[in-house]
Amino acid sequence: MQILGVDIGGTGIKGAVVETATGQLVTERSRILTPQPATPEAVAASLRAFVEQTGFNGPVSCGFPSRIIHGTVLTASNIDKTWIKVPVEELFSSAVGRQVFVANDADVAGLCELRLGAAKGVMGTVIFLTIGTGIGSALFVDGHMYPSSELGQLKFHGGPAEHWCSGLVKEKEDLKWKEWGKRFNEYLEYVDYLLKPDLFVLGGGASKKFEKFQECINPDIKAVPAAHLNLAGIIGAALNGEDRLNSKSSL
Repeated sequence: MQILGVDIGGTGIKGAVVETATGQLVTERSRILTPQPATPEAVAASLRAFVEQTGFNGPVSCGFPSRIIHGTVLTASNIDKTWIKVPVEELFSSAVGRQVFVANDADVAGLCELRLGAAKGVMGTVIFLTIGTGIGSALFVDGHMYPSSELGQLKFHGGPAEHWCSGLVKEKEDLKWKEWGKRFNEYLEYVDYLLKPDLFVLGGGASKKFEKFQECINPDIKAVPAAHLNLAGIIGAALNGEDRLNSKSSL
């Protein structure tokens, strides 16, 4: 099945048509800037323009940086506060003129790695962490997802953990990779203590530089970079769309 997978972030809206059977991109990855301020109406209009730009007429599925339950935005840690309680699936579907599926961006990226990437075939507990403006998370147990986990919001060093060791914090504080890596390892040790996963998969921008901080990670913790790096969000969004379409057809 071919689905337009879209990864909506704080700075950019990225996407491509994905062949869900293989995870291969059928079209070139496209990107436009996320409007500022990123209000619901502005983002919906940008998504419509993005979809029209692709010329694709099939299903559309998005990853979005928020906890989303039953199609509605519940948190706004790294997005405009006006998003809270917005029925995002309804808004995007109306803007695009067809059904648009929406799920948490870390959940769909984690789904990509579970099905087609670094966690493929791994049973037990897998935690996917995407490291960027914040820290997103996806939690899987024996291949089943616990949706919209927010492990980046765990209280750590006096505030949300993502305020201590996200990719944005590294940039803002001009931390060297080893300095940041020690912070991130502290956070990993904390999550490991709480949940004892069999595997951590690290995605987002920092995953491309894994070798620069790998030695800072506790050797007793199994952590690997995402196989699909920054494409995981696009591919995973498409996979989630396929799952949603299949669940509707089976009703």
